[in-house]
Amino acid sequence: MPCKSTTVEINGQQITFETGKIARQANGSILIRCGETMVLATACRTQNPLPDIDFLPLRIDYQEKFSSTGKTVSGFIKREGKPTQTEILVCRFIDRPLRPMFEEDYYHDVQILSSVLSYDGEHAPDVLAICASSAALVISDIPLLKPVAAVRVGMIDNQFIINPTIAQQKLSRLDLVLAGTEEAVLMIEGTADFLTEDEVLKAIELGHQAIQKICKAIEELGKMVGKPKYTETIKKLDPALLQKVEELGNKHYPQALRTQEKLVREKATAEIEKAIIEALTNEAAIPRYAPLDVKKALKRYSSNLMRQMILKEKVRCDGRNTTTIRPIDIEQSLLPRAHGSSLFTRGETQSLAVCVLGPDNMGQRYEDLEGENLQRFYLQYFFPPFSVGEVGRLGMPGRREIGHGKLAERALQAVLPTKEQFPYTIRLESNITESNGSSSMASVCGGCLALMDAGVPIKSPVAGIAMGLILENDQFAILSDILGVEDALGDMDFKVAGNKDGITAFQMDIKVEGITIEIMRQALAQAKDGRLHILGKMVEVCPAPKKEMSIYAPRIETIQVKPSKIGTIIGPGGKQIRAIIEESGAEININDEGIVSISASSPDKIAKAKAMIIGLISEAEIEKVYTGKISSIVAFGIFVEILPGKEGLCHISELDNMRIENIFDYCKDKYKIGDEMTVQVIDINDRGQIKLSRRSMLPKQQAPARQAPARQ
Repeated sequence: MPCKSTTVEINGQQITFETGKIARQANGSILIRCGETMVLATACRTQNPLPDIDFLPLRIDYQEKFSSTGKTVSGFIKREGKPTQTEILVCRFIDRPLRPMFEEDYYHDVQILSSVLSYDGEHAPDVLAICASSAALVISDIPLLKPVAAVRVGMIDNQFIINPTIAQQKLSRLDLVLAGTEEAVLMIEGTADFLTEDEVLKAIELGHQAIQKICKAIEELGKMVGKPKYTETIKKLDPALLQKVEELGNKHYPQALRTQEKLVREKATAEIEKAIIEALTNEAAIPRYAPLDVKKALKRYSSNLMRQMILKEKVRCDGRNTTTIRPIDIEQSLLPRAHGSSLFTRGETQSLAVCVLGPDNMGQRYEDLEGENLQRFYLQYFFPPFSVGEVGRLGMPGRREIGHGKLAERALQAVLPTKEQFPYTIRLESNITESNGSSSMASVCGGCLALMDAGVPIKSPVAGIAMGLILENDQFAILSDILGVEDALGDMDFKVAGNKDGITAFQMDIKVEGITIEIMRQALAQAKDGRLHILGKMVEVCPAPKKEMSIYAPRIETIQVKPSKIGTIIGPGGKQIRAIIEESGAEININDEGIVSISASSPDKIAKAKAMIIGLISEAEIEKVYTGKISSIVAFGIFVEILPGKEGLCHISELDNMRIENIFDYCKDKYKIGDEMTVQVIDINDRGQIKLSRRSMLPKQQAPARQAPARQ
């Protein structure tokens, strides 16, 4: 295969797509390069479609190879293992815009693998992986409808930047990952430092202009080397089947779909669907249809029924109109032993949020291409099967749980205090105990309330809301606070979080093309109204963070020491710091900048550890008075430990005003080893030896008055 390539310039950066050199046996392979960052993406499919499924079996994997930066994994096993959180989030980035662009009724098992082969520390590989994955599909025989591309948008000094470098991202008020086709946006996700709705829309518009250029470059490469699309196995549903399902369903399904309670509605619709399947698949049915085909037809029928009900009547399954928020109930401090807790219920979605505070060693350590780091704030999302009334296995978190938790975490990150203001590591849990749509945004609300209940001095309360969309030709309806069924059968899931002034996080997935900037503008305006409504409910219950922390929360103080003194505090092999921890009962953590964090259950333990540390790093000062312990008594004086690890000699001549002939006789009834003695530093020589005096602090003896000579 000849090597072919195409290049597109985005914000002064050359992005090159190349194929024909590597992975030539894959259905499609692309090596993408920007600067010295290179990502290889491959696309493969099975020869035959999978039987008995009604969804696209798409597998996405993304791997950041440590060899790409010239290093290896730091752990005992020198090989990349299970995906990191970053890799899982990028997998979701790739999946979400590509999935809607596959041909309908395509059921071949498709796998897309992306590997970072070279990373220059300047150009981010995640958006490149999305573009490369799309290009690999475009040149393959797998039927992707249109090229998809992605960019990142930043904002520095009120100026938007397309694909900012890693250094620029650290200065940016916006981190927006945007993906779409030449005609429409399909996915957005990111965080913002309280940007307004108009600013976010402007960023989306500029980002889409760059996406259009990349899509054209991918399309050009597809025309050069693309394979004919293999669509022979795609089987469309029989229109007659769709008509029969509609005739049978119209008797009872519309009424069942309007049942307000989720579980009751699901039970009623399931019974109707079961009856329809039996009627169209039994031996007496003419014609007799396959059960899987009937299920596909039922899904399309129920979707169309719900959509028309919303578009024509402006009524949703639970009886609400398009803008009404479900009833909200909040209970604070539900868990007495947790440092902060909140039970947030919105309709049939409920999050039990828990906040735990601790020292630095409670932080989440991780390693990525940028190196090893410590995360002081993290939110973990749990979605047990009972939350939807099902039976299932518990185990490692899935990609959905990690993605939802990260979104809620980013939404709250912007309002957290600095480490100097609040020197705690913060762990939030969002335990979803009921779910009927928008559990990630319930996690934002519950997590914020749990922070406030724990006494974390956040800048302002933050709330989140999920918006939906029904789009049919020129008709559309924007839905506030969507249900699970509206997410599954609708055209958009748009999550927006923020405070009363601006947006802190957002995530949007679109299943169809045709959503314009104007529709997004209306969705953001409606989302703001809903967000303010939810914030009002939250502030009614918890107007401000608690002034006092839980009695069960550890107390933490920090002190700054010179970095050169870190070794003194730790001691050889950690001996010194272990001794301080054991004696004081406090936990101690030191970072490379010399910030010492001391945590304990009581102020006394902190004070004791603090005094020991200050004593260790303190230097003796001439003329300063110290009360130390006698470490040894020798013939020529007494050695006194005036600071931890620092002792000086009080010479026999400096012990008292009177002359001492024998120090042991002098000390017999006065001093012994371990007793305290107050002394003054009178000199420190060039070798650091400290000379002490007790005599200098004693009252001076006055010479006896002379008697006048007797007169003769």
